[in-house]
Amino acid sequence: MALSLGLASAIAIWWDGGIPLITLVQREFSSIDSFPLMAIPFFILAGVLMEHGGISKRLINFANAMTGHITGGIGLVVVISSMLFAAISGSGAATVAALGSILIPGMINRGYHRNYAGAVQAVSGELGVIIPPSIPMILYGISTETSISDMFIAGIIPGLMISLTLAITVYVIAKRRGYPSEKRATWPERFKAFKEAILALLMPVIILGGIYGGIFTPTEAAVVAVAYAFIVGVFVYKEIKIKDILTILSNSTITTTVIMFIIANAGLFGWILSREGVPKMVAAFFTDISGNAIVFLLCINLLLLIVGMIFDASAAIIILAPILAPVAMEFGIDPVHFGIIMIVNLAMGMCTPPVGVNLFISCEIAKIKLEDITKAILPFIIVLLFDLMIISFIPQLSLWLPQFLK
Repeated sequence: MALSLGLASAIAIWWDGGIPLITLVQREFSSIDSFPLMAIPFFILAGVLMEHGGISKRLINFANAMTGHITGGIGLVVVISSMLFAAISGSGAATVAALGSILIPGMINRGYHRNYAGAVQAVSGELGVIIPPSIPMILYGISTETSISDMFIAGIIPGLMISLTLAITVYVIAKRRGYPSEKRATWPERFKAFKEAILALLMPVIILGGIYGGIFTPTEAAVVAVAYAFIVGVFVYKEIKIKDILTILSNSTITTTVIMFIIANAGLFGWILSREGVPKMVAAFFTDISGNAIVFLLCINLLLLIVGMIFDASAAIIILAPILAPVAMEFGIDPVHFGIIMIVNLAMGMCTPPVGVNLFISCEIAKIKLEDITKAILPFIIVLLFDLMIISFIPQLSLWLPQFLK
């Protein structure tokens, strides 16, 4: 995808003839020459440190102690664990990989169908980009000059709402299919699980509290997250050994490089679109269709749902956010609210074919084919569409908390 964006941009610059080719490199560099973007590699590193440091295992044990006894309990554990891990990782794919390797085999061993187990984990993984800290939220904030802090806070209520509706869906399906529940944990067992997971649960509190308390910026919060994850993993839980550091840094570097390569080429592509007046043409197109904000949001949701199926979320945000956000503001839509709409839409693309990355990871873990998981995920997609409509047309779900905390 990054190569396609870069090659298309290079051809456009060459075809124009009046733009020096050195502009290609300059624009790519300027796209990633941003202080707020430094948060991305640090949040990625923090997520990998948490994954190797035993955090995911402790979050799963805590969720299981609290909800495992309910019908379809381990399915609920998947949703709740994903919600908690999302508040640490900032990545949907990382959430699925870290938790799915433990929970998908666990569901299969307890009698859950492979397709269903993979679907629950894939769809729960989208919470990784909706609940803060979120890498797509950082990209949206940079692309549209919107407060990243406000984006983080705005994602909390929609993220919790989506988690609740997914949990209800898991319960209803488990009830109908007669899936088993776990043994009810005693209160001492719950307290023990909570005590073991407390350091992981404190991390999002420290990050969000520090950002909104004015102690540090989102970029500085990412560095704090790395330091916290390193101290917990090495000195408290003692699950990260010296020999693991190179692997952790290597995995983080590869993921960061892929994202930055996309950002650089998407930024170049976006500059060419702006130079050719595409944003103005898009604004005129939507205005010609209707001057009604409701019709605009319906069209945008349809567009983003399609884009999310075939585009990486990071590239889609960098290309489309600078074009669509100004149009949304002309319709009286708050840029923070519009950002949440974009991110929820594109998060759905992570668990819908043909290029849903969460689906591929879940399929690999569950040892099933893409077509097998597609049918199992349909009930969850319907629920997510319902959530999307609520978030789109009730802006206070996204805006109330940031306004309340100011």
